[in-house]
Amino acid sequence: MENFSKKKSNLALFCDFYELTMMQGYFLNGFENKVCYFDVFFRKVPDKGSFAIFAGLSDVLDFIANLHFNQEDIAYLRSQNIFCEAFLKYLEHFKFNGEIYSVQEGEIIFPNEPLMIIKANAIEAQLLETFLLLNINHQSLIATKANRIVRAAKNRPVFEFGSRRAHGSDAAIKGARAAIIGGCISSSCTLAGKKYNINISGTMAHSWVQMFDDEFKAFCHYLQLYPKNPILLIDTYDYKQGLNNAIKAFKKFKIKQCGVRIDSGNLERLSKEIRAILNENDLLECKIIVSNSLDEKSIEKLLKNKAPIDAFGVGERLITASSDPIFGCVYKLVAIEENHIAKPKIKISEDKHKTTIPHFKKLFRIYDKKSQKMLFDELYIYDEKLIKLDGNLQRQELLKCVFKEGKIFNKQDNIKQIALYTKNQISKLDEKSLENKEKYKIKLSKKLKKLTKNCLQIYKNTLE
Repeated sequence: MENFSKKKSNLALFCDFYELTMMQGYFLNGFENKVCYFDVFFRKVPDKGSFAIFAGLSDVLDFIANLHFNQEDIAYLRSQNIFCEAFLKYLEHFKFNGEIYSVQEGEIIFPNEPLMIIKANAIEAQLLETFLLLNINHQSLIATKANRIVRAAKNRPVFEFGSRRAHGSDAAIKGARAAIIGGCISSSCTLAGKKYNINISGTMAHSWVQMFDDEFKAFCHYLQLYPKNPILLIDTYDYKQGLNNAIKAFKKFKIKQCGVRIDSGNLERLSKEIRAILNENDLLECKIIVSNSLDEKSIEKLLKNKAPIDAFGVGERLITASSDPIFGCVYKLVAIEENHIAKPKIKISEDKHKTTIPHFKKLFRIYDKKSQKMLFDELYIYDEKLIKLDGNLQRQELLKCVFKEGKIFNKQDNIKQIALYTKNQISKLDEKSLENKEKYKIKLSKKLKKLTKNCLQIYKNTLE
């Protein structure tokens, strides 16, 4: 449990403007005490994948714990000439007093099931939408993309190299965090390393070689400075000449634990030629690291064609998730309390996949007891009696309370532990689900199915 007495940067105005106008509307209609339930969920896995990874919760909890409006915020809102003084006075003492339930950061997640549930009065709940979705959407997107790349690399190290291609400094730093959760072993972003205590790494620049009149001298000067596991970039000019100079330099300094990196050209052909030459020169332990606009598809193709590559540096296509850059989490009202009893609410659309699952719900994951493999997830109404499972199965509740009475519970700040948890959970996926040959099932209890059907029928009756 964490109590935030220290004030952090204030981001109360980091919201869509309509959230504030609705908040005032709720205030003027006496909804300060009207308790609502909102679900956070997503509708499809990017790149037609079989699962996604939940990330970004830590930033959301910090935001909520520190949520307040200072005098500058109030003055700015007053200048918009749309907010009444009574509402602005209310904002002066604003803080989030609700409850938040969430799956664990790093959890394996699937479409259309609640990842987070926000229980709060209408005014408080409305303000969270933009910041919450921004962080969950971005970090879940990058963690999921990183994991697809890591799995394509088949246990070979993947380094996150994307800072210079990220969509801004915040995206670079938080993207590096998410990439580690997804399975990358390090990031090139030094500030992310400091902020999150994650491994940082880098090789050398082409400009280093260009600074010297002779490539061999450039390599020698580098090895003098950094003799421990050095990696030399060999394609500043001609890769063959670069490789020969690297070999000479390694031998001069008697370095066996080393690597060479190529950042251009036909990576399959070049890596095969380089491996053969390194082996001929008794540099069997010298690693080949490649970069150059890589992603899971190009890595998969390289390894399928037996390219002898030992590690991958992945940048722009990871940090921007360029193949499918939208995660698509949404924030939808599912219930309202009346006389302390939760009443279901549904949002209906002509697009059937946009119709919501109503009510305050509980989410469970069912495992095979013996193999510990995930079998399916199930959704129940919050106060519904659970159906007894077969003796070979076990049930785990996924949504836990992470914020209540102004305090954070069960917050995880150790990114390496989150990444380890993610890796462990992925190992519990059935092979067919992992390879997207079979869709992972999300089951609704009979009572929840009936409730959803009834909500739809009630709406249809109002149209008749």
